[in-house]
Amino acid sequence: MRLKILWPGKTKNRDFRSLQEFYLGRIGQLAACEIVETREAKGLEEKFSQKISELEARGLEKHLEDDYIICLSDQGQEMNSGDFARFMEKAAMKSGRPLTFIVGGFSGLAERILKHADARLSLSKMTFSHELSRVILLEQIYRSLSILKGTHYAK
Repeated sequence: MRLKILWPGKTKNRDFRSLQEFYLGRIGQLAACEIVETREAKGLEEKFSQKISELEARGLEKHLEDDYIICLSDQGQEMNSGDFARFMEKAAMKSGRPLTFIVGGFSGLAERILKHADARLSLSKMTFSHELSRVILLEQIYRSLSILKGTHYAK
């Protein structure tokens, strides 16, 4: 299984960056995984969130290939960890393509990015910061790969 994760901007919180690196290292022992950090829209106030997400969409679109696209969205499907593992396995096997997860910035994802999605995933009914969402996604990917490989999940 090949995985790619796209998001705009670098993670500024060093604790979150450390956790990202930790889970990326664990994932790398189970599957090929690449993180692509695209250009973040800067200099705009939060009230221009739609413009921000549109500007960030340009950078994300450059990395959309013929992959199986999974966008994180509050309108996406919620799954428990076992269901998510089976979803990943089925999507990878059925499509034969790499799985590409897209996490939006603080303004979310532009509608034109969401239209590329083969699937939409919600991490929770709760709202998380985009930086925390990155960590949660990586942890759940690692947990899912551990389930699929039948290996012990290191807590």
